[in-house]
Formats: sequence, C-alpha cells, structure tokens
Amino acid sequence: MTRAARALWFTSSGKSEIRPVDLAAPGPDEVLVRTLYSGISRGTETLVLRGGVPENQHAVMRAPFQEGDFPWPVKYGYLNVGVVETGPADLVGRTVFCLYPHQTHYVVPVSAVTPVPDSVPAERAVLAGTVETAVNALWDAAPLIGDRIAVVGGGMVGCSVAAVLAKFPGARVQLVDSDPSRADVASALGVDFALPQDAREGCDLVVHASATEQGLARSLELLVPDGRVVELSWYGDRRISVPFGEFFHSRRLTVRSSQVGTIGRPNRTYAQRLALSLDLLADPAFDALVTGSTAFDDLPDVLPKLADGSVPALCHRIDYRAGHAPV
Repeated sequence: MTRAARALWFTSSGKSEIRPVDLAAPGPDEVLVRTLYSGISRGTETLVLRGGVPENQHAVMRAPFQEGDFPWPVKYGYLNVGVVETGPADLVGRTVFCLYPHQTHYVVPVSAVTPVPDSVPAERAVLAGTVETAVNALWDAAPLIGDRIAVVGGGMVGCSVAAVLAKFPGARVQLVDSDPSRADVASALGVDFALPQDAREGCDLVVHASATEQGLARSLELLVPDGRVVELSWYGDRRISVPFGEFFHSRRLTVRSSQVGTIGRPNRTYAQRLALSLDLLADPAFDALVTGSTAFDDLPDVLPKLADGSVPALCHRIDYRAGHAPV
C-alpha cells in the first residue's frame, strides 16, 4: 500500500517546485511521520538554490535524506518536525525531529527520529539542527570561564551560537553584525550587540559566521595575542581573501574550521549531540530566532525572496498544519 505526499524540489537556479511523492508503508523498524513544521536553513539552502555547491563538495554536502544530485534537481533540507502516525507504540503520537527535507509526510528508520522533549514547543524545535551546529562549534572552540568572546555574523547560526554562549559562566559575549536590527535579537538572547566598527577588541575567542571576507578580517582584528577564530561560515564556490600579511603572525593567531558533519568531541555520538541541542531549546529565548512563517504551498514563491533578502529572516518556518498544506 502506498500513500500520497508532496515534497519541495530545487529545480534550477532560483527555481523550485512542489512535486507528488508516493510513500510505501513503513516496515517494522520504520516510522511514518506527518510534518508539522520545517525550517529554512537560509545560508545553505539559498546556496543550493543558486547552484553554488562546489563540485568537489557534492558528496560532503548531501543531506541525510536528500534525493537527486547537485546542482539540480535535488530535494534538500534538514530541519523537520512532525508527528509519528505509524510505528512502534512508544513513538506513535510523539512529536519528533528529523533531518528530513521539506515534505508533507515521510517514512524513515526509527533511528532517524529524535523525540522532542515536552518542554520544547514543536514550533521552536525546527531550530534543533542549527543549535546542533552551534553546540558542535563550541565543542571545537572550547571556551573558558571568563573568556571575552565575539560572535561575528548575526544570522541563524551565529545567533544560535550567541544564545548558547549567553549562559556560559563569566563570559563576556557580544554579537557583531552590520544589520542594526540584530540588536533586538541580541537583547532577547541576553548578549551585547555592536556594529562591526564598534565591536570590542581584546577577544580571546571569535566565532565567525558572517560568510564574508570582511567579517573574517574583522574577526582577526578583534583578537588578543594567541587568540583564535572558529570559522563556521560556508562559502560554497566563492573564494575569499584573508589578511594573513598583517598581524596574523605577530599575534600568533589561530583560525580553525568547524563543521557539523563531524563530531567536535570524540566521546559523543550524533544522537547525543542532537538530544542535547533539543534540551537547550527549552529556553524560550530561542524564539527570537524564528522571524517569519510561510505555508508549505507558498514555499516556491518565498525561497527566492529569502535568497535575495526581500524577505528578511533568521529561521523562516514552514507551516504544514491542516488548512495550510492539504495532502
């Protein structure tokens, strides 16, 4: 027996469409999930939308349940919250998070879904994948009590990092972004805000997430001797220049990469990292990161607007509830 579902596909540069999908009945170790919400990971998904994934990164950048191949057509996405309709008795009716693309229903192995804690609303749980990136970055960064820290780039990932750091003991945390409206988000998260030219120098650690060479250059300028930048930006096929000819050597600075595909702590698993991220989302301060909502049927129209900035957003949430996306 099969059932009908619908999914978003990226089809060409700046274009996407909703296509029908036939789902097989779930097997004994699988679940059928009805999607409630998905989230747009704006930086990565707009990169996919324009075909900007470098050819040598096609395999690395595959989402867990991606269909098709880069550049197009491809079914892509990884922030999905739904309700288990069919599966083991202890999961039926549970709200779960899954690294699944934008699709009304889907069948996945039981091991691919993580129950959302009762303390976390489903609407907020779409942030789990991005908070997981922040957790991994901070495992890589290993901040110390009392560190002076800047997060350069107030997008979805940078704000998630700032939100987690806001609770770090004794840390001085400042969110740095060229958009002055990010000051309101910083305030909701409980951290300071500055425009790049006003950012406080003397930082022990800078987490860079602006995906611009200007942001990376400013990150290096903010550091004390022996300070370090953790680079979270994904530049895709763009080449950037880095001012290594200035004080990079004289201050003995460090730039290290962080990428969510690899666990930042060898004694943790992917499942443990995701479960921790969902636990952190019990904090209502994270609601400040969800700045827009669209019905599933309108997704092909809103994606190009998210890409060109005419619809400003940190996390843009997609709504699949009754009356929004009939199957």
